[in-house]
Amino acid sequence: MSVRAKVLIVDDEPQMRRILRPSLIAEGYEVVSAATGKEALERFRARAPDVVVLDLGLPDMDGKDVVTAIRKTSSVPIIILSARELEAEKVSALDLGADDYVNKPAAIGELMARIRAALRHSGKSQEALRTKFQAGPLAIDSLTHAATFNGEPMKLTPKEFDLLHFLVRFAGRVITHQQILTTVWGPAHTEDAQYLRVLIRRLREKIEVDPSDPKTILTEPGIGYRLVDPIDGA
Repeated sequence: MSVRAKVLIVDDEPQMRRILRPSLIAEGYEVVSAATGKEALERFRARAPDVVVLDLGLPDMDGKDVVTAIRKTSSVPIIILSARELEAEKVSALDLGADDYVNKPAAIGELMARIRAALRHSGKSQEALRTKFQAGPLAIDSLTHAATFNGEPMKLTPKEFDLLHFLVRFAGRVITHQQILTTVWGPAHTEDAQYLRVLIRRLREKIEVDPSDPKTILTEPGIGYRLVDPIDGA
């Protein structure tokens, strides 16, 4: 990297910070660390990191409050790294604006892949203004409402197109059920998960080699879905 990307690690466990720091430095990143939520917000403002790796269990505040504070001023990628097992905690953090999550204990290789993906996607900050999106063999043109798979036109209903378009825009990221339902069906349908399951099944039938063993649209149990971007491998 000619200009090193900066990673802010927020974790109250010294051992975790000691493990992550050399691994990130070896990958070419500049590393900033914080052990509390207050330190995290101070260093975020002072050092302007390119990505934040955030533990939810901090000694002075909940990590979700750190997400909320950062999102008031920045769209920087936030990856949750937490040992909390409750799905509701992960869903809440994602709904508040976190971009991804990795469970503790985390495989370093997986975390590095998620960081690379987050940094790559953060270069698409103007994506909402673009009309064309691509994730591997999937291509979407929002102006013409056209979609192709491996260069072949896809026959999609309007709702299928809207759902696929949303997943492709945020390929590589975990999108919660609530985020998808709100965007595709509207705020009045955030509890209508059956609509989403039916539409996901229909999309898988059109783009998966084996819809019963999906490799492109992955289920994050109890949380939502992730469309795999082959470029990221995540």
